[in-house]
Amino acid sequence: MSSPDPQVRAARNHSAHPSPDHRPSTTALRAGETTAVRGPVVAVTGAATGVGALLTERLAASEEIRQVLAIDERRGECAEAQWHILDVRDPAIADKLRGADVVVHLALDLDLETDPAARTAYNVRGTQTVLTAAAAAGVHRVVLCTSAMVYGALPDNELPLSEDAELRATAEATGVGDLLEIERLARRAPRAHPGLNVTVVRPAVLVGGTDTALTRYFESPRLLVVAGSRPAWQFCHVEDLCSALEYAVLEKVDGELAVGCDGWLEQEEVEELSGIRRMELPSTVALGAAARLHRIGLTPSPAGDLAYTMYPWVVSGSRLHDSGWRPKWTNEEVLAELLEEVSGRHTVAGRRLGRKDATAAGAAGATVALLGAAAVVRRARKARRRV
Repeated sequence: MSSPDPQVRAARNHSAHPSPDHRPSTTALRAGETTAVRGPVVAVTGAATGVGALLTERLAASEEIRQVLAIDERRGECAEAQWHILDVRDPAIADKLRGADVVVHLALDLDLETDPAARTAYNVRGTQTVLTAAAAAGVHRVVLCTSAMVYGALPDNELPLSEDAELRATAEATGVGDLLEIERLARRAPRAHPGLNVTVVRPAVLVGGTDTALTRYFESPRLLVVAGSRPAWQFCHVEDLCSALEYAVLEKVDGELAVGCDGWLEQEEVEELSGIRRMELPSTVALGAAARLHRIGLTPSPAGDLAYTMYPWVVSGSRLHDSGWRPKWTNEEVLAELLEEVSGRHTVAGRRLGRKDATAAGAAGATVALLGAAAVVRRARKARRRV
């Protein structure tokens, strides 16, 4: 999954794109070297950035993959892939998928700063188009990537959840409504398109060049803990996600797959490992403040994101484990990498602050750190009006 850079996002409504669509790939040029490869031809959408770029490189280097077709709104860096430049909502994508055996659809916009209506229009319409185009092009398998967030974060969740657990999430957290709709499309597609196999991969908290409400949680001067809650943290490194996606591509496993590190960390373990102290607030204060700040546009994260820091949504990953897959990263290792990635960033209530604001917020104490975000922004607005 990837969030497009601002230039790509701004250009989506324009029809003019560079079109090196038919540039021969390095793999294709070395025909004598590749004729012995009998693996699948794999198309990857969202191939220029994020998880899509990592997976494209991984598949292009694999001896089990015959060819990689890379699809995005701009050309990426993988020279071994054959690039097609277009928006995944364009029905012309069906022509680009001809000859592919498998499609991995990773062109999703889950950026916190994207307008929610535009984000949903892109994510849902893009998935609909890819599924329909894949069926029309004769593709036999589509791999979709959502999130373990679709299970919902609830106080009565089992630890861990099986893949077959009911999807009890609501559309109150960032992007989760889109992911639930994508899950619905995945269930419906094999009935609408007989012969099309759809595999869904659901990662835990994704880490490795990602920016989400859950990774920003660790950018705060204090770790918000809602009184009476029971947090449990399970991470998924992007490298492990890519290896799980490759398993699905090679048909070593199918169905609905959850992926993450083995086990989980309790909140106390996270605090000890991170060295970040907690701030504990009553649920009415924390949820009420988060809802108000988001409603008036001061923070990008809705109050629903807080549930995923309050209650467990840990997954077992049993189907991948039964197929022989194992994560290379532990929760402790991924948390350490996340803390290194976010070092120097300062976030309060999901909103990034400058260093001066963050220092003041940290010194002010836990409650002020959360509720003071509104005052910080109001002062900034007043200052701008005076200029």
